[in-house]
Amino acid sequence: MTLALNKTAGPRLAAIMSIEKIRQCFPALARTHNGYPVAYFDGPGGTQVPRTVVEAMNDYLYRHNANTHWAYPTSEETDAIIDSARSVLADFVNANSTEIVFGANMTTLTFHLSRALGRNYERGDEILVTELEHHANIAPWYALEKERGVRVRMVKMIPETGELDWDDFSRQLDERTKLVAIGAASNALGTINDVRRAAKMARSSGAQIFVDAVHYAPHGLMDVRDWDCDFLAGSAYKFYGPHIGILYGRHELLASLDFPKLLPAPDSAPERAETGTQNHEGIAGTAAAVDFLASLGPGATRRDRLRAAFAQLQERSDELVTQLWNGLREMDRVRLYGPPPDKPRTPTIAFTVNGLPSIDVAKKLAQRGLFLSHGDFYAMTVIERLGQAPHGVVRAGCACYTTSQDVDRLLAGVRAL
Repeated sequence: MTLALNKTAGPRLAAIMSIEKIRQCFPALARTHNGYPVAYFDGPGGTQVPRTVVEAMNDYLYRHNANTHWAYPTSEETDAIIDSARSVLADFVNANSTEIVFGANMTTLTFHLSRALGRNYERGDEILVTELEHHANIAPWYALEKERGVRVRMVKMIPETGELDWDDFSRQLDERTKLVAIGAASNALGTINDVRRAAKMARSSGAQIFVDAVHYAPHGLMDVRDWDCDFLAGSAYKFYGPHIGILYGRHELLASLDFPKLLPAPDSAPERAETGTQNHEGIAGTAAAVDFLASLGPGATRRDRLRAAFAQLQERSDELVTQLWNGLREMDRVRLYGPPPDKPRTPTIAFTVNGLPSIDVAKKLAQRGLFLSHGDFYAMTVIERLGQAPHGVVRAGCACYTTSQDVDRLLAGVRAL
């Protein structure tokens, strides 16, 4: 099974940091509830944060806090911290630093981008989305139906497998398509989409491609060059960082799009795509989150270390998701959704326990120190297609700090229901 779409074969890499040392980086893991140590399976909704990320944010606020572009030390230091963070995030996605935009979150950035793109669209133009999407990658494009008269078309998912229907994708795509908006991975089911394939198909019709990488980012190494995407958005709190969003855009597009902005604001990319004063401490923390991931693996450059870390984190997550999937599958009253472990997927599993609303399952598991999310996770179309509205499903997500013992505890907890 291959998680990362750009993974290549090669000699075995030196071992990354042990799971014990990784766990020591996360103070939240010391928490107990009802006498149980807490096992966090809620990473798809937001991971826990390593100490180095919080320290970077504290350091900024205590020692460098200022607004930007003024001629005194703390302002100049703030400029340098933001510039450095753009370089760090560029390494994370394999881009240039002038192609990294910061914002409140992925949803806000996507609405902002959709408005800028929509100013060039005409009535009858089409945007292609999929049923697997988080609604942050649906609603911003539907807004253009009202504002610009464009038409949004939706590619079907296959409910039995949780995978994209590529035949329907091909049927929906034509010369009127201006943009393909696709998630790299489903936050509800863990399904990984073949972004490179989608980009190639989009290019064949002259369309641009936008990638929602929010759920993919903590599990697979992103590569905007290899994926050939025009835009990519994510949220740092899904990959061990603070609550802040990032947007990659090809430099020539960031420099030319008619972004809504204040007249006195900078007009050069990437700052022209950013509105107002940014979350400077969050930007510092986001860079620290990427450097935390890079610190897990060996290598000469940050990108090399990230590549090594993600390759072996993937091996660990493959083992965990197989253990969890097979354990749940053995339980008669449990129903699993999405692709099995031998298909491209993240270590995020959706399930229901027959006869119990998902919120009741989550509450009962929480009593045993097992923290899972429930509901539709803003992926309403997925849940509706699975026939699980309005209660939704239970979602268990493994992160870099998840152990085999955590999974055993979760299986025992579900079995006890």
